[in-house]
Amino acid sequence: MDSFSVPVSKLGQEPYSHILGYPKATKRDLVRRVVELKKLGIRNVTFEGPTILNNIPVLGKGYVGVVVLSRQGKKLMALKIRRIDSSREDMRSEAKLLKIANQVNVGPRAVKSSKNFIVMEYMEGKKIIDWVRELKGRGRAGKFRAVARKVLEDCYTLDRIHLDHGELSYIHKHVIVGKSPCIIDFESSSLDRRTSNVTSAAQSIFIGSGLSNIVKKIIKIPSTKRMIEALKKYKHDQTRENFDNVLKVLGLDKA
Repeated sequence: MDSFSVPVSKLGQEPYSHILGYPKATKRDLVRRVVELKKLGIRNVTFEGPTILNNIPVLGKGYVGVVVLSRQGKKLMALKIRRIDSSREDMRSEAKLLKIANQVNVGPRAVKSSKNFIVMEYMEGKKIIDWVRELKGRGRAGKFRAVARKVLEDCYTLDRIHLDHGELSYIHKHVIVGKSPCIIDFESSSLDRRTSNVTSAAQSIFIGSGLSNIVKKIIKIPSTKRMIEALKKYKHDQTRENFDNVLKVLGLDKA
């Protein structure tokens, strides 16, 4: 479906109102949200992407929000819109956690937030599972190892600051690969639970998933027993030494 842009002032009108107030909003909700967007400096929204809602393409949809492409001045931004039926009262908590990740150079850069919106850096690229699927030709093993190493290094960084992403068991939905890989969508993140970023991501990439089945065709994967032993050791004691051992077992230490 072709992309098209709509001024913020028209987002409260059908059919765009179905996105601004997904899945169903009152006229009062829509008016308030248009005002809120204008205060954030958003002037128009571009509808494009792989997910279709009410015949309108968007970048993505989750339990908390719908993500669309927008412009803030001349810059392209990703705009996350809080769903009307979300259990979250506002988007400020997620924005705060994303900013904490940004402090260690992980995640898309958070720009602004309000009750119903987060404006963040737009990460152009493909979901990691699609990127891996399309790897072809000589050098693909090296390219994969470099991306997998960067993802796990970012996960280790999050573990070190005690920020648990919460959804990396489903890494195919939460890593975008463009110029470099980027962990996205911190809506389930927490500073209050034990971190499992490295273990969740490594298992999702290498052990028993749709992604791991594709990876097996690109590189030789060690035995599940060896990987589980290394990950258990790291889980018990999240030191750099134990993390380096995980990388070595996975064949990523020289990536």
